[in-house]
Amino acid sequence: MQTKVTFRHFKGNHPQLHDEAVELSKSFEKYHDGIISSNVVFVNDTLKTVEFTVHLQGTTLKATESSDDFHKSLHSASEKIIRQIRKYKTKHFESRINKNTPELVIR
Repeated sequence: MQTKVTFRHFKGNHPQLHDEAVELSKSFEKYHDGIISSNVVFVNDTLKTVEFTVHLQGTTLKATESSDDFHKSLHSASEKIIRQIRKYKTKHFESRINKNTPELVIR
């Protein structure tokens, strides 16, 4: 999986935030095998905003979180993405299982 990290309106490098974002993005793979890539955008405005965009096979998931600290925003946005991945996986694979299993008719 490829991970792209972008910093907007920043001065200088932030390797700690970069490494933390990459590690969190890699942790998404344990929830779904079909992740193609992920993008993490840090925006330094009045609030510290983090945007996660995860590309799965057939869909794109996005979560945005703002707070007064980048670490809080990063972890909150990653939790949102994890919830979305679980929901997508549950809906996608439950519908596949329900179509393939015959229903029992009790009379």
